Amino acid sequence: MGRAVVSFLKEDGLTVFGLDLHGDFPCDVSDPVAVKRAIGKIGRVDVLVNNAGILSNNKAEATTAEEWHKVLAANLDGAFFLAREVIPGMKARRWGRIVNTCSLAAKTGGLTAGTAYATSKGALTSLTFSLARELAAFGVTVNGISPAYVKTPMVTEQLTEAQRQALIAQIPVGRFCEPEEFAHVVRFLVSPLAGFITGEIVDLNGGLVMD
Repeated sequence: MGRAVVSFLKEDGLTVFGLDLHGDFPCDVSDPVAVKRAIGKIGRVDVLVNNAGILSNNKAEATTAEEWHKVLAANLDGAFFLAREVIPGMKARRWGRIVNTCSLAAKTGGLTAGTAYATSKGALTSLTFSLARELAAFGVTVNGISPAYVKTPMVTEQLTEAQRQALIAQIPVGRFCEPEEFAHVVRFLVSPLAGFITGEIVDLNGGLVMD
């Protein structure tokens, strides 16, 4: 998903920096000191896409305290720390785009994942709403994308073929989401013509849940 987003945004002329534990720009997004250091090196940030995250399929009774904190740190704290660092510059320039990768799990009680993951994404959705209202007057939009079953190693490659087919049978469009489809939504939300959309969570689930 991240690679697809980077590819599309580069096509649109943006200079893109990828923060990743093991990437060209190493950063643990759950560490506020590391985040501050990384953003300090990058400098001006007009577009922030919060896509870092980890999956947990354990339900409440099987979720340890360590797993709970680890999942929330990666999926929620990281997005907050990064947003906090780039907001001052965006407000000063009176323009900016923040896109958070939320999840269908947040609105379905963990249909696609475990308790910690669903909770982290639910909180990320609330963070999206909060920042959107806070920053709207400064020309900064904050939106989320709520995908389900994107074809990535984190999601689909952990399943057996039988499990994949069972899930596909439940999705009205009859397939999983391509990473490029996710990236295309990001591409639109960060574009100049998306300036009247903020505080929105875009469903990307092939009709699995309609509301």
